[in-house]
Amino acid sequence: MKIRMGMVGGGEGAFIGAIHRMAAALDGEIELVAGCFSSNPKQGRMTGEKLGLDPERVYQSYQQLFSEEAKRSVDDRVEFIAVVTPNDLHLPVAIAALRAGFHVLSDKPAAGNLEETLALQQEVVRSERIYGLTHTYAAYPMVVQAKEILRRGELGNIRRVTVTYPQGWLALADDTKGSKQAGWRTDPKRSGESGCFTDIGTHAHYLVEFVTGERISEVCADLQSVVDERALDDDGAALFKLTGGGRGTLTASQVCGGESNNLNISIYGERGSLFWEQESPNQLQIKYRGKPKATLQAGVDCEYLDKKVRALCRTPQGHPEGYIEAFANIYRDFAQMVRSQRRDFPVQSGNCVGGIDAGVRAMAFVRGALESSCQQSSWVTLAPYWE
Repeated sequence: MKIRMGMVGGGEGAFIGAIHRMAAALDGEIELVAGCFSSNPKQGRMTGEKLGLDPERVYQSYQQLFSEEAKRSVDDRVEFIAVVTPNDLHLPVAIAALRAGFHVLSDKPAAGNLEETLALQQEVVRSERIYGLTHTYAAYPMVVQAKEILRRGELGNIRRVTVTYPQGWLALADDTKGSKQAGWRTDPKRSGESGCFTDIGTHAHYLVEFVTGERISEVCADLQSVVDERALDDDGAALFKLTGGGRGTLTASQVCGGESNNLNISIYGERGSLFWEQESPNQLQIKYRGKPKATLQAGVDCEYLDKKVRALCRTPQGHPEGYIEAFANIYRDFAQMVRSQRRDFPVQSGNCVGGIDAGVRAMAFVRGALESSCQQSSWVTLAPYWE
């Protein structure tokens, strides 16, 4: 029996909604059965009609979605809610869904600031429901392979990490005109207390912690608004310290003219290093002392990859996979987590799904970066925020 999903957001004109739906459907594990796709009822109904949903299960508000679905039988109601709205709705939708008894899979960030995310953490604990965040880049097979290499200690102690995330789509003042995506991302009332560092800096932060298995414990940052009259940061850089003793740099910018989505990470250990970039996601480069550089390739038939990594691949070596497949890995892992609560399927760990604790640490990183930047780039300790 498929896992039944409801969706809030993702109507006509929303980029990410269609991505979520394609990813959720890719493995045949999940069925979209209900939703509130827009604050505009007419637009929401049109989206539901195009998706072939029962009109009675296309709702005018997320509150109505939760209350009406909760009245249905256990074997018919939605089991989890995908939250694909702008940032300002992540918190209220997630809390309402948890209180109504539904699991939640939300786009990042979990909420607009640290205090809201801590409040959500309490709601998740009280609800005893599953909560996940869609940090998509951690679900690429070669990122998981990198994580396994480090977990086994093949590179020795981690000494330095360099992660960069340059984009160029907000490089000019006119880039915000006529764009819904740019509009809410540059609006403090909708984006939260930070712009670029919340939007893409949290992806870079999660990638560091996911791959290394360590926590970013201190940060020294310089954030700025490059474009005149922009209220939130659109560019920033940070030094950071890891709990294992290593150090690193993290840069995130949306004003790098000519860049698309060039997230990449390098990790240096005492015996070797590795490198992965999102725009060439099927390769992982490894360098060991005294050995030739090696490039690992994703593929279901690549026996040199860990078994769990091959399970994330869908095609043979040389057949590219990308963003939607990585998203699908998150949905598949989340579906398995939901099945484990049904008690009709073996319990499996969703190792690609970020939880609420990761959401708290991400927003603690953003808060620490903001405080550091305001204090002439002094060092700020993050542990008190998430311990």
